[in-house]
Amino acid sequence: MELFDVYSLFDVTPVKAQGCRVWDDKGVEYLDLYGGHAVISVGHTHPRYVAALKDQLDKIGFYSNSVQNPLQVELAHKLGKASGYEDYSLFLDNSGAESNENAMKLASFHTGKDRIIAFHKSFHGRTSGAVAVTDNPKIVSPFNAVHKVTFCDLNDAEAVEKELMKGDCAGVIIEGIQGCGGINLPDIEFLRSLDVLCRKYDAVLILDEVQSGYGRTGKFFAHQWADIKPGIITMGKGIANGFPCGGILISPEFEAVKGMLGTTFGGNYLAMAAANAVLDIMNDEKLVANAGEVGEWIKANIPSSPRIKEVRGRGLMLGIEFNEDVAPIRKKLLFEKHIFTGVAGKNMVRLLAPLCLKKEEAEAFVNALKEIL
Repeated sequence: MELFDVYSLFDVTPVKAQGCRVWDDKGVEYLDLYGGHAVISVGHTHPRYVAALKDQLDKIGFYSNSVQNPLQVELAHKLGKASGYEDYSLFLDNSGAESNENAMKLASFHTGKDRIIAFHKSFHGRTSGAVAVTDNPKIVSPFNAVHKVTFCDLNDAEAVEKELMKGDCAGVIIEGIQGCGGINLPDIEFLRSLDVLCRKYDAVLILDEVQSGYGRTGKFFAHQWADIKPGIITMGKGIANGFPCGGILISPEFEAVKGMLGTTFGGNYLAMAAANAVLDIMNDEKLVANAGEVGEWIKANIPSSPRIKEVRGRGLMLGIEFNEDVAPIRKKLLFEKHIFTGVAGKNMVRLLAPLCLKKEEAEAFVNALKEIL
């Protein structure tokens, strides 16, 4: 049997990792500025994280059926305090895609409506209940046909209100910062207007913080730059530092009904051990502040070049948009400078480094980019 060939793979085989560093099977050391699509939050193989997983494996391992799990309660308390959402409730699942599916389902239950407003260039996962990148028909989810999704332009509040006025919208889902769509930032005033409009027209504002949350932008969630409190917040990616885990934070205005949401593996003991360790490390090592400071330093020090069109993002969620195809640049960064980066489309190098990235590591990237340009 062969693997289903849907991923383009570089000829690099990692065998070891620590912090923001990765080593391959040939002994070559790399600087990781992508963290597996933002899943590495506290760094590769952090000793406290590894110890927490090993300790849990020695006790009970994976068990996840309908039983009391004190680690879930512990996570809810820590997460409420860390995020500033202590009055919200937590539902745990397995991934960001499942979190978005559950959020839209919950919005529909809450409002009795069945249409969702999303935004062009958005990406909310690939499950049957989520929305995929809108400008690539090969990977658009069946959700579009089943659940009535309407797409508006980002930062166009007038278009959103026209849709909400029709009275059949359960909610509006928006990323704190668009990731796969090209590091596009919603205007702060636009986010505030969405908050007002959703309350006015009895719809739920859903903030997809799967990629932009968990400290990545210098605040716990990216939408907190706009000082709003949405009805539902979705999480995934860095919540457990690469261990499969996701969840949603739910406003106190929602009433929980037994059986309205479900999951097979969500909130299992291993995932909870990982997620609790992540919050402890983030708190003790002040990684949210570090992400903001180091990321902004990178943004301010990207070399000036006619080949670069724009640098966008906040904290350690950055996109460097070029006036050319970035594939050759990315290959040089990887194979000549030994630095992992990502892409968004054809013209953008995307950076999603672990939140523990040091300034000297950031300087190494900036200097490497200067040399390549």
